Amino acid sequence: MSPRIAVMCAAACCLLLVSALVSGAETAFFSLSRSDVRRIREQKSASAEAVLFLLKNVDMLLATILVVNNLVNICIVILASGIIDSIFTFRRFEFLFKTVLVTFLLLLFGEILPKVLAQTMHVRFACLVARPIRVLRWLFYPISYLLVNTGSRISEKAAHKSEISLDELADAVDMTQTTSHEEHEILSGIVNFVNTEAVEIMKPRMDITAVNITDSYGKVKDSIIRSGFSRIPVYEGEIDNIRGTLYVKDLLPYIDRGDEFGWQQLIRKSYFVPGNKKISDLLEDFQANKVHMAIVVDEYGSTLGLVSLEDIIEEIVGEISDESDMDETFYKRLDETTYLFDGKTHIGDFERVLSLGEETFSDVKGEAETLGGLILELKRDFPAKGDTFTAHGIDFTVESLDGRRVDKLRVVLHG
Repeated sequence: MSPRIAVMCAAACCLLLVSALVSGAETAFFSLSRSDVRRIREQKSASAEAVLFLLKNVDMLLATILVVNNLVNICIVILASGIIDSIFTFRRFEFLFKTVLVTFLLLLFGEILPKVLAQTMHVRFACLVARPIRVLRWLFYPISYLLVNTGSRISEKAAHKSEISLDELADAVDMTQTTSHEEHEILSGIVNFVNTEAVEIMKPRMDITAVNITDSYGKVKDSIIRSGFSRIPVYEGEIDNIRGTLYVKDLLPYIDRGDEFGWQQLIRKSYFVPGNKKISDLLEDFQANKVHMAIVVDEYGSTLGLVSLEDIIEEIVGEISDESDMDETFYKRLDETTYLFDGKTHIGDFERVLSLGEETFSDVKGEAETLGGLILELKRDFPAKGDTFTAHGIDFTVESLDGRRVDKLRVVLHG
């Protein structure tokens, strides 16, 4: 073997060793867990310091590993080709022989074996190669820096082009010049539909019309007539213990029966959902289970409220009224700056009536969903009649109470 070929073989072996160390370094560094990093930090050695330094910027670390590995592999391919040409003489299949041999050497000794070894002893391997990798990071810093920054800019542009947030979509809806206010409201409802939870549109428990399972048939019919609803929840003892739902259409064949009629036999199974369920998912559940109403419960199974198919549709198309709905409103305008609101008014409806920004009261409302709940959050106690509170330049005065519940609020705007 000539000295020239010997030098080339030695250089190829050294480069193959470098390729193995760099490939193993990639596996070792990115296999470190938080507990591994804590143990390395406690070692107080030069190798441990180098590991911690490299982990401060994993993008630069990965870029350095990839740059070095690719350059070394290219050099190995060139040297191996020269060595093979010097030793063997081919008439055919030269390219195939070189490809198979070099690929086998690179995969086995430059990729598979070092990565398997690094996976089994990743902490020791990382400490072993940390100082050489730190030197390589310094040598190839300009190239690595260029790759990292170019890649970051391309990723940002690709993400910006491919992803449109709901907020951006909502802004786009606000900028559209639709032919009518109704069309604009429908578009806004569609945009907000996927992010709305059942607890935001439900009828709160205090407003639920329900009957006790022990009520007489006559009392049940009176409740149905007063409410005008086609589906009535049935509870036992208290509203938190919902036993089922009574469909008014099921009572029609027995409408003339007296109090002795066992209407309880007609109760159907209720559908329960958590308060944080998205109404887009709830609509699919309604379609799949062929139900029109669900009882909203909290994590303890207590009743929070009731949500119907009509409530979900109204989130898109706006308020739907029929001949059985009473003509009532949840607020009254007294003058230019003064309003009288129901305590059960949803905070989102309140913000919409007064043309306030969404989430205006997010910093003070806590878990409250209604104006009455907002007052409880502001006082941190049960309010008394005449109490006045101020939030975001708006005065809230308790006009009347229904037990401990805020019934009416006088609202005064400033500026």
